[in-house]
Amino acid sequence: MAIEFLGIYPNTPDNGSPTIWRDQETGDLLIQSYKASEAEVRGCQEVGSVPGHTTDVPDHETIVRLPENMIQFIPRAAPGSDDNPEEDTSVC
Repeated sequence: MAIEFLGIYPNTPDNGSPTIWRDQETGDLLIQSYKASEAEVRGCQEVGSVPGHTTDVPDHETIVRLPENMIQFIPRAAPGSDDNPEEDTSVC
């Protein structure tokens, strides 16, 4: 597995800071960040996602809080690529 470092919370102390890596083979992101509080998880469950999809968080998944200034380290697909069709404006 080849892992690439993408970024760490700016002006971070020496330990425990949000960090993002990318698996170079799959393109998946690996994110170290703050655990969402129970209230935040409940809020996410109340909002939900797509119709008909459960709002339960399985034991093998978790919700993390990623500080806004970490978004700069998340790679974006090139316009027109299969991962980012130009005509799809519903993707955040």
